[in-house]
Amino acid sequence: MVTRRPPLLQRYGNRDGDSGVVAYAVTTGAIAVQFRSGETYVYTDASAGAEAIATMQRLAADGRGLSTYISQHVRERYAGKLEP
Repeated sequence: MVTRRPPLLQRYGNRDGDSGVVAYAVTTGAIAVQFRSGETYVYTDASAGAEAIATMQRLAADGRGLSTYISQHVRERYAGKLEP
């Protein structure tokens, strides 16, 4: 599923300096994550689970651990991919 880009992606803090995540946008029950590759994926409560989304939103705000969490726990459980 390809959808339109959310209006406000904000820069990811990348406190460790080596993240694959560059930006994100948080909405109720969802998070959009843009990776270094330029691809942006949307994860929702329905696709990844409410607990995972809450964790991803917290990690995004903290600027640390989001890419690792996605690769280790969420993997391919995204709801859709956004247009560039």
